[in-house]
Amino acid sequence: MMRKGMRSLAGLVAALAAATLVTGCGSDSAPPPGPDWCPTVPGHQVQCGVESRPLVADRPEMGTVAVSYALIRRSNLDVPAAGTVTPNPGGPGVPLISHAAQATQLAAQLLDDHDLLLIDPRGTGLSSPVDCGADEAGYELGTRDYQQQTVATCGEQLGARAAGYTSAATADDFDAVRARLGIPKLVLYGISYGTYLMPVYAERHPDHVQSIVLSGAYPPDFDLLSRPNAEAVSLALQRICDRSRACDGATAVADLRTVAQRLATTPLSITGPNPLQFSESKLATLAFEVATTGVGADPQQPTLLGMLPAALHTAADGDDTVLRQWAERAAAEPTAESIDLYITVACNDYPNLWSRESALPERERQYREGLAAVGPDGVGAFSAAGFSAGQRDGGDACIRWPAFTRPQPVHAREALPNVPVLVLSGDLDAITPDANGQRVAAGFPQATFLSVPNTGHVPDLEPTGCIAGIINRFVRTGTPGPTSCVDAIPPIAVTPVPK
Repeated sequence: MMRKGMRSLAGLVAALAAATLVTGCGSDSAPPPGPDWCPTVPGHQVQCGVESRPLVADRPEMGTVAVSYALIRRSNLDVPAAGTVTPNPGGPGVPLISHAAQATQLAAQLLDDHDLLLIDPRGTGLSSPVDCGADEAGYELGTRDYQQQTVATCGEQLGARAAGYTSAATADDFDAVRARLGIPKLVLYGISYGTYLMPVYAERHPDHVQSIVLSGAYPPDFDLLSRPNAEAVSLALQRICDRSRACDGATAVADLRTVAQRLATTPLSITGPNPLQFSESKLATLAFEVATTGVGADPQQPTLLGMLPAALHTAADGDDTVLRQWAERAAAEPTAESIDLYITVACNDYPNLWSRESALPERERQYREGLAAVGPDGVGAFSAAGFSAGQRDGGDACIRWPAFTRPQPVHAREALPNVPVLVLSGDLDAITPDANGQRVAAGFPQATFLSVPNTGHVPDLEPTGCIAGIINRFVRTGTPGPTSCVDAIPPIAVTPVPK
C-alpha cells in the first residue's frame, strides 16, 4: 500500500519493567545513572527509563510490556525547553534508541533549546520485542502464498497477545512516557508509518501536541487498491526521464506495462544470494517500494530508480539481462524493521477489501470482487491483481490473519488538534506519493503541504540541507517560511536509454 518498510529510515538513520528507572526527569541537574543500554551523546545529558504498560488496555491478565525511552536534553539547560521533538522512524518495527547518535545528528539544529525524546515502540528494539518466527528476507522475496502462511503462523503463535500491538496502543505508550517525564506537549515528527502513528497520537491526546511534521505521509482513508501508488511509479519514470533527458518518459511507462504483462504469465527465476521468482507482483514490490526509497540522498550515485528505464527498455525488446541484474540488486537492499511487529501492526490496523468478521472463503470472495471492480485497464501500468500482490502490508497479504482487533476508524478532522502541521512528500516517491500527502494535509485544520522535487521516500534524505532547514524553521516558528530552496535540489542520475 503506502506505508512500507523502513529502508527509508535505515538509510535516514545510517546517513546522518515495573516503573521508570530514572527519577527527577523534570530537573535540569545531571540525571542519575540509567540502565546499561542508555546511549551516550557527547555534549548532552541523556535520561533513560522503562515504563511498564499493559499489553492490552483493561485486560490486566494479559500482562505488560516494557516501553524504553531516552530523553536527550538540550545543550542550553539555562533556559526552559522550547519543545520536545519526538520522532518515529516508521516501519512499523524500526527501533530508535540504538540510533541515538544519528537521531541527534538529524536534530542538531534544534538541540540547543529543544529536547529530543526517543522511544522504541512496543514490540521492537528495547521495548519487549515481539517474536512470531517471521523471516524478513523470506517474507519480502517469497511468493504470496509464503507471505500469507507467514502471517497465519505469526497470528497463531501470538494468539490473543497479538491484540496488544496496535498504533493506538503505541500512541498511548508515548503519552504515558510524556506524562512520566512531565513534558506538557510534544513536537511529533513522523516518517513513513510514523505519519500514520503520529496522527493517531494527535487524535487520542490532542491537548499534548505542540506541532506535527509528517514526512512521506499517507492518509488513514487510503485507497484500498493503492491506485495513487501504482500511478506514482509511472509518474516517477516520466519525471526522471524528462529531467535527465536520458530517456523518454512515455516510452519508459510503455516498457513498464509491457514487462509487467509478460512477467504476469512468465516470471523470471532470479538466482544468487537472494533468489526469487520475479513476477509482475515482485516487479511492483521492487519498483514502488524499493526503487523509490532514499532517492535523492546522493543524486550523482546510481539508484535503482535511475537504472529502471534502461532495464525495462531492453527487457521490452526481449533481452532480460539488465533487468535480471536490476532485480538482483533490488532484492539485496537492506531493511531495518522488525518484520514480526510489521506484520502484527499492519494486519491489526489497516483496512482491507474484505471484512475481518468473515471466514477465509468469504474474505477471498470479497477480495476478488474488489479487484474485479477495477476493470481491465488495471492500476497504473500494472494489473490490479499484480500490483495488489506486490504490497507486503496490503492487498491480500493479511487475509489469513485472525480478527484480533476491530478496524481502526478513520481519523475525524474535528478530533485532530488545531496546531501547525507540515506534510512533506518526495515527488519521485511511489510509497507515499504526492497525492496521498496532499490528502493527509487536507485532513488537518492547519497544515502546509510541500512536494520536494527529485526526492523519493523520504525527502529528509536530500543532501543540500534545504529540507532540514525548512523543518528546523517550522519547528521553531510554526511556519516553513520560504521554500524556494527546493528548486535547487538536483535531479538524480539516470542510465541513458539508447534511442
